[in-house]
Parts: sequence; structure tokens; C-alpha cells
Amino acid sequence: MEDSRTHMADLLKKVRKIEIKTRALSHQVFAGEYHSAFKGRGMAFSEVREYRYGDDVRNMDWNVTARLRAPYVKVFEEERELTVVLLVDVSRSGLFGTAVQTKREQLAEIAAVLAFSAGINNDKVGALFFSDRVEQFIPPKKGRSHLLRIIREIIELKPGSDATDIGAALRFLTNAIKKKCTAFLLSDMIDVDREGNPSYEDALKVAAGRHELSVIRVTDPREESLPDVGLVHVKDSESGASVWIDTGSKSVRERYAQWSRTVSEREKHLFNKYQIDSVDIATDGDYVRGLMSLFQRK
Repeated sequence: MEDSRTHMADLLKKVRKIEIKTRALSHQVFAGEYHSAFKGRGMAFSEVREYRYGDDVRNMDWNVTARLRAPYVKVFEEERELTVVLLVDVSRSGLFGTAVQTKREQLAEIAAVLAFSAGINNDKVGALFFSDRVEQFIPPKKGRSHLLRIIREIIELKPGSDATDIGAALRFLTNAIKKKCTAFLLSDMIDVDREGNPSYEDALKVAAGRHELSVIRVTDPREESLPDVGLVHVKDSESGASVWIDTGSKSVRERYAQWSRTVSEREKHLFNKYQIDSVDIATDGDYVRGLMSLFQRK
């Protein structure tokens, strides 16, 4: 009983710490950028009026313009709320970290910032936690207690499986959320075949066609290059397979770096193919700058 109370106190302390840090960031930095980026994703037609200097020509109503022989534009009203869904990778590879923090810890802070930014924007927020299956789905709702529940799960949730299946998470999103939503996929995106090709293309294509999907890829510096530290025993945190690697060999380090570049390039090609905005954020990097760049591209 005492251990349980201590564990809960520690958990609440962690949640509160993340809330204080990320809520402040959401108010000071992201609220305006988030609102600007996503305010036009849920628009309802309101009326037609004559064109004014500065109006967006993409909103021209060509039928009315032709009929009245004067330029007219469609006017839209912003829908009161959006639905935001965070797809959070909780597979075992997220426990890896050689810099400031683990990938899972970095993901938690980024997800919290997004959740609070959506809350400030009066949007509903939901969360889908996945490994190689959907571990938990929290349907979109509003309210501080709801947001804190999501953050608690990001910190506390212990997945039933170690592996990763991004396609399974995307298929669940497509089936569970019928109305178009704003979805953020937060993962290290380590889900490729032997040739380095992403294993989730079909599911990504369908999800991106239905929803406003963005990818936030969290990486660790050691996943992109190996240090020269001699013979090292490494273990795959998801499969359990282990092997000795001679990091003192230049060719080994070069092959490892080339593999990392190949995977990254093929992922980016896939995102471009389906017009998905993405950003890479390292565990020793500035996620504030990364998120700002993502928002400004919207």
C-alpha cells in the first residue's frame, strides 16, 4: 500500500512538472502558431460577397463571377472546434536514449505541448497509444482533467508488446475517427523491412487521404551514427536479438550511417508522395524550434 501511494505521488509529480512546462510553452509560444496553422482546417461556407483587394483568389466563386460579371469570393466561417488525435508510439524502442533524455520522454513533452495547444484553441483532443497493436485509445474530449489523463498515460502506460506496427495504429485511426481530424503521429518511425522500406505505406495513404496528418519523428543521435568505441554488444530492444559490433571499423560505421540515411530518405519520399508534413526532432534537439517549423509550413 505504501509503495502504491509513493508510486502515485511520484507519477502526479511528473505529470505536474510536464504540465507546468508544456502549458507555459503552449500559451507563450505555440497557441498563436497552432491556431494559425490549423484554423482553416475546419471551415464552413457562409456567404458570397464582392471581391476586395487582398482577398485570397483561391476563394473566388467563378459561377457567381461569370453570372454577375464582377469578381465575387466565397466567405467561410471557422468551425468552432477541431478534433485532434495524438498517435503516440509506446513501443520498447522509445526507451532508448543516449543524450538528454529517452525518446519516450521527448515524445511525452511534445505530445503534452500539442495537447495543451489544442486545448487553448478549444479543440477536442484524443490519444491513441500503440506498439504493434493499439494499446489504448482515449476518445477525443475537452477539459483539463482529460488532458492530464492523456499525459499520465504517456508517462505511465506499460505496453503489452515490445514491437512496433505503425500501420495498425493508422488503420485504427481511419476506422475509429470517421470525420476529418487533425492527427499527429509521434514515433521514432522504426518500422521498416530488410531493404529499409517503410512497412506502413498502404495504411499511411488511406489515413492521409481522410485526415490532416503530420508526422513528428523523434530520433537519438546514436541511431544516425556510431561512435568509435571499439567492440560493442548491442541488443534490439523490440526483438531481443543481440550482436557484437566493431565500432572501431570505419567501414562498419559508414555502413551503419548509410543505412540510417537510406531509411530516412525513403520515409521522406513517402511523406512527400502523400503530401504529409513531417519534422525530425532529436532527443538532444530543440523541439520548440521543430514544432514551430512544422506549424509554419501549414
